[in-house]
Amino acid sequence: MKQFDRTKLLESLKETDEWDIVIIGGGATGLGIAVDSATRGFKTLLLEQEDFAKGTSSRSTKLVHGGVRYLAQGNVSLVKEALKERGLLLKNAPHLTKNETIIIPCYSWPRGLFYTIGLKLYDWLSGKWSIGKSLLINKKKVIERLPAIKKTSLKCGVLYHDGTFDDARLAMNLAQTCVDKGGIAVNYCKVISLDKDEANQINGVSFVDRESQKKYDIKAKVIVNATGVFADDILDMDTPGSPPIIRPSQGIHLVLDNSFLQSKDAIMIPHTDDGRVLFAIPWYENVLVGTTDTPLSAHSLEPRALKSEVDFVLNTAANYFSKIPSRDDVLSVFAGLRPLAATGDKSDKTKEISRSHKVLISKSGLVSVIGGKWTTYRKMAEDTLSKIIRSKMLPDKACKTEHLKIHGYEQLPKHNGQFSIYGSDKEGIQKIIETDARSGISLSDTVYLTKAQVIWAVRNEMAQTVEDVLARRTRILFINAREAHRLAPEVADIMMKELHKDEEWKLNQVALFGQLANGYLLDGYPIKDSLHHLNEN
Repeated sequence: MKQFDRTKLLESLKETDEWDIVIIGGGATGLGIAVDSATRGFKTLLLEQEDFAKGTSSRSTKLVHGGVRYLAQGNVSLVKEALKERGLLLKNAPHLTKNETIIIPCYSWPRGLFYTIGLKLYDWLSGKWSIGKSLLINKKKVIERLPAIKKTSLKCGVLYHDGTFDDARLAMNLAQTCVDKGGIAVNYCKVISLDKDEANQINGVSFVDRESQKKYDIKAKVIVNATGVFADDILDMDTPGSPPIIRPSQGIHLVLDNSFLQSKDAIMIPHTDDGRVLFAIPWYENVLVGTTDTPLSAHSLEPRALKSEVDFVLNTAANYFSKIPSRDDVLSVFAGLRPLAATGDKSDKTKEISRSHKVLISKSGLVSVIGGKWTTYRKMAEDTLSKIIRSKMLPDKACKTEHLKIHGYEQLPKHNGQFSIYGSDKEGIQKIIETDARSGISLSDTVYLTKAQVIWAVRNEMAQTVEDVLARRTRILFINAREAHRLAPEVADIMMKELHKDEEWKLNQVALFGQLANGYLLDGYPIKDSLHHLNEN
């Protein structure tokens, strides 16, 4: 088994003359394909230009679900597929997933009956993968379970089950699973060109390690474009001037403290002003509220929430929460882009575009995976490899991921422990604490973060920047942006020593993270405060 060490993995590239498959993109889609490919025994390399799950894949609504909304749209096949994948993911990564009880508050009895019938169909479609039955519950029971719900005119509620998860942590564990199974996955490696033979068939890529600036030329039988909203950029490398096939749509989320929910149950608001659904989900002792669906004409690594989106989420939540949230109550706001497949229809109703995925193969042999969602990442990967094999690009080898345990798997995980998201890896963090007891003390009174976690992230999770640690190895930037901003200097100091960097690197990291964190706060935050704090120490 290879060690999950970035330097060693890059050094090992010279041991392979030709790869079976190179995957461009380290989000849900690319990582799923890398795991599937490696477990089939193919020589597998994944390249991510930033950090794993830097984009869309760390910014989801944290649901592992069949998609109640897709059922309302009549997309029964997608719902049935997703419900099976929901069941598999809850079994294969129990340390990162949870069976979540969700309640729809109903302010009229006909609505309650309507949603009950729909969710009974949802249960039936899940078949043997069911994780709990839907129930119509009375007003008293709704208030018992959701004490912060608006009670005026409340009639009843509908209780149903779906899964929740930590998206960025699952991405990390998938990268580790790929390496555990003999593949290679590395972050901060940017593909700069697709290489072709005399017949104009793709036979490799050139990429640059952004940490060392070293250039690599890699030969491969198959190249997969799994770059999400950036898929058109890779397609343009293949065929300059190609028409866009991605239509990005933005969804935002607000994080509030748990006084607005006061429950372990989530809320689903089934019909908002724009015809979508809105969720309020317990997440890391806070509550995550979202999402929106705003069509965009361009993509970005750091999309920003629009004022209209923030107002929409706050105003919709205010109709259901007894405690009215304001902009001042928002601990963090983040936006993510959905890589929807363009349909040719100029309608802006992106909520009606199916989340089904497509696998396309160009004339030169570039394989592109478009669309999809986190819940079905495994099936997307299986479909991609199946199409590659049917196209005679790789030999036939059976898929082995349906019951594959994801890195960190524990049969009976304890979700109440501070290190529970690490699964079986938490023993490694405990060993760091055993050698230095102070490394187990939280660096914050507001959120939980220890020096041992930062050290673990650098040594065992390929963290290269303060952002990697505070945004994705832990979720502090997404949970409480102001506190993440305050912690940046201390995290940078720990990382500087672990990565053998200098003071200039530390100062630069704190400044960069300050600029980033500023975008996660509605009212912004002065960067100079962190720099001032750093210089004082």
